[in-house]
Amino acid sequence: MRSKSVFLAAALALGLTVGPLGAQTLRVGMTTSDVPTTGGIPDNGSEGGRFAGYPIYDALVNWDFTKTDQFADLTPGLATEWHIDPNDHTRWIFTLREGVKFHDGTDFKADDVIWNFDRHLNDKAPQFDQAQSRSYRTYTSSVVKYEKIDDTHVALYTAKPFSMLPYLISRVFMVSPTQYAKVGNWVDFRIRPAGTGPFKVERVTPRTSIELARNADYWDKTRIPKIAKLVLMPIPDANTRVAALRSGQVDWIEYPAPDSIPGLKGAGFQIVTKPYPHIWAWHANNSDNSPIHDKRVRLALNYGLDRDALVEMLAGTAIPARGPWPDTFRLFGQPEATYKYDPEKAKALLKEAGYGPGGKPLKLKVQVPTAGSGNMVPLPMAEFVQQSYKELGIDVEYEVVDWGTMLGAMRQRVDQPGSSRYDAINHGLPISDPSQLFLNFHSAAFPPNGSNWSLYKNPKVDELMDKAFATFEPKERDALIAQAHALIVDDAPWVFVVHDLNPRALSPKVKGFRQAQSWYQDFTQVTVEP
Repeated sequence: MRSKSVFLAAALALGLTVGPLGAQTLRVGMTTSDVPTTGGIPDNGSEGGRFAGYPIYDALVNWDFTKTDQFADLTPGLATEWHIDPNDHTRWIFTLREGVKFHDGTDFKADDVIWNFDRHLNDKAPQFDQAQSRSYRTYTSSVVKYEKIDDTHVALYTAKPFSMLPYLISRVFMVSPTQYAKVGNWVDFRIRPAGTGPFKVERVTPRTSIELARNADYWDKTRIPKIAKLVLMPIPDANTRVAALRSGQVDWIEYPAPDSIPGLKGAGFQIVTKPYPHIWAWHANNSDNSPIHDKRVRLALNYGLDRDALVEMLAGTAIPARGPWPDTFRLFGQPEATYKYDPEKAKALLKEAGYGPGGKPLKLKVQVPTAGSGNMVPLPMAEFVQQSYKELGIDVEYEVVDWGTMLGAMRQRVDQPGSSRYDAINHGLPISDPSQLFLNFHSAAFPPNGSNWSLYKNPKVDELMDKAFATFEPKERDALIAQAHALIVDDAPWVFVVHDLNPRALSPKVKGFRQAQSWYQDFTQVTVEP
């Protein structure tokens, strides 16, 4: 009850309980435990990028939300086009969009791109911040040099040919150097930021809300917001989000509690779902200090899970997973493993590995978050998994932590002295493009350079990805990536549980929302009726 009372008190402070704020205001209940930072390097995981990234900022390369019948892909953002230098495949040339203004009224130009990359990569630059740079290293580590060619062109260099660069820099948001100089530091910039996106930050109330206002001067005239304001509120508890929606304190909630969905539908609320590249999984510790290092154990964990029963518990808001990507994704490949529920096969694999009756007991320590970006309803789901494994004779001990603590643990190498020793970390995340496969499964992406907390290493997978990412011919590249993905599925470096269907519940007053097959969404076309 505490989380509900805290939210209601905050809502009263904001004046959110006295009826609608007007037909032009959309109020959203996020799953985060705090408001994401608004200074162009959003925290709180991918949900931070969803709400405090793309609505406020643009990258050189953006995501295309216009097609709802296929997984989203890239589209021009602050760069109108980009290409690899035919004489140097480590050099990318970006043509910048002209006529773009930051929210502070200053013009966007090539010098601003250099300034923003200095923010991330140049420790001699006054705007460089070590903590922020470290948190975004996943997206920037492939860039080794950058330069201004002229006022409308910049070049980015990679250490070796890397065709995935446009995907990675889609999270490198451009902020106004002039506004930073005006406020003088990143703490104050977060309160009064300036980007180029369709919404401008009007007010940030820590732990309570972010209020965004329409940017009527947005460069993409087809995406000037139809609402005047977008109010974003952190409500980490799923039942509290549902209560806020039912009482009219918000118009939209991310991930409603699954058992509330029939009642919400019956009351006239809209339940929107759409497949997209997301995985809720155990990131298994593949290092020598964990029993999960044994592939037979990882296979047993994958075969010993009744995913269909879990999907039923989730009211159909997910689909069973057998790999990082859904099997409908064009890059899924042709793995041999099916991971269809087979408890007898799981027990046989455990016995072969020396565990179970007549063998060693198997006890696993797993970190699980209470809430957070992409984690669905983590505690009930974790309990389901725990009970499933108990039936196999596996004792799962959970350490329940907040979202920020879990993110911190995932940035540490699990095999290093002083790191937290877990057999797995339970984490849901979007794997929206091939670059994310690299960041989670290539051996060059061990923390802090990437997200391969599992320390998974398969030389053949590395070789296939290296070839794919050095290839600029799409069909050849995709074939190599599909082969790599198939090997990852068969190796089972993670316990692949379910793919989220991105459920959200909307008031019947909310109109015009077209859900993209993407983690990120477009709020510019939404209207709210009186």
